[in-house]
Amino acid sequence: MVLPFDILEYHQRLQDTKRRMADKGIEVLLITDPANMNYLSGYDAWSFYVHQMLVIVIDEPQPIWIGRLQDANGARATTWIYEENVIAYPDYYVHSNTHHPMDFISEILTQIGQGNRTVGVEMDHYYFTGMALERLKKGLPNAKFQDASLLVNYVRMVKSDQEIEYMKKAAVIADLAMSKGIESIRAGHRECDTAAEIYYQLVKGTPEFGGDYPSIVPLLPTGDHTSIPHLTWSDRPFVEGSPVIVELAGCFKRYHVPLARTVSIGEPSEKLQVLAPVVLEGIENVLSAAKPGVTCSDLEEVWRKSIKKHGFEKESRLGYSVGLNYPPDWGEHTASIRKGDFTVLQPNMTFHLIPALWFDYDGIEISETFRVTETGCERFTNYPQELIVKREPSIFEVNSGDQIS
Repeated sequence: MVLPFDILEYHQRLQDTKRRMADKGIEVLLITDPANMNYLSGYDAWSFYVHQMLVIVIDEPQPIWIGRLQDANGARATTWIYEENVIAYPDYYVHSNTHHPMDFISEILTQIGQGNRTVGVEMDHYYFTGMALERLKKGLPNAKFQDASLLVNYVRMVKSDQEIEYMKKAAVIADLAMSKGIESIRAGHRECDTAAEIYYQLVKGTPEFGGDYPSIVPLLPTGDHTSIPHLTWSDRPFVEGSPVIVELAGCFKRYHVPLARTVSIGEPSEKLQVLAPVVLEGIENVLSAAKPGVTCSDLEEVWRKSIKKHGFEKESRLGYSVGLNYPPDWGEHTASIRKGDFTVLQPNMTFHLIPALWFDYDGIEISETFRVTETGCERFTNYPQELIVKREPSIFEVNSGDQIS
């Protein structure tokens, strides 16, 4: 077994988590977010569509993995957990009307003497249901339950040097995927074909290292749908004169580096020509201001003042902490670059800065993922920071090219 991180790093993550548990009075932490499970144990499998859990007991040295029987070998293969701490429930608990995995988990916790302690649960996550909480409370009537939704997420915010190296590799993949995707955008070419080019490059990676599946699919709003940021693709062909937004993320070892660009097929509209320099100026101002000691709210204020002088406002947040994750999201759900978020930037925090502007029938996205350094910040990707204009070569240029070749 080759773990993606040194065993000492996992031990440090566990100790940092236990300190937060102690601060909140939590004795047993039940982790169902697969990113948090991965962060603390290394567990990496597409098994989060069924109930699974990592149990952290504050006075025990080892986590406990509890999940479906057919996934237990995956836990043995991808984690540093001892064999006896991998516990599997039978398949009749899966998608059953009569048996629930939380019944099984409650029995295990009771058997190991944890049934009457203060239990932290990730209540506000995609992977933990109302029924799951109800069955846990029924199975552990003497336990005291407490919300611990973002406890581990906040531990994850400051990245280790190894995590940063993985994100740098994800950035290389993001650059390649963006390049291949934009190269394929032209009038008459289908949206789905561009999505396929992007996906191929995201998974292929480079000759030195391959890519992973990203937590969000490539987003390709086109034409007047550029006002709708989270559309994917269709089988419609691109149309001359239309704008296209491309948002994707390179992923390596589950670490993401998102990147967005706006493309104009042919001459850009007057509005895009006005918007692009406003957004680019705002990005430059925000990145220049980002450094340790500055808050997320401070960065939002820099952006707000930058675009206000041009007569624009932005309702949505400007960015968010990003890194390790699983579908359906690559964000960490902790700090957001927006007014009123007083999270203080620290070295090796990583953010997706997406200062997009959306209107009723159009929009623009140019984004960067950056790392906070000791003295400022640095971009992960190298893709040109501009509005991309795709012009078809003239007949003269095509003929000239043919003659030269």
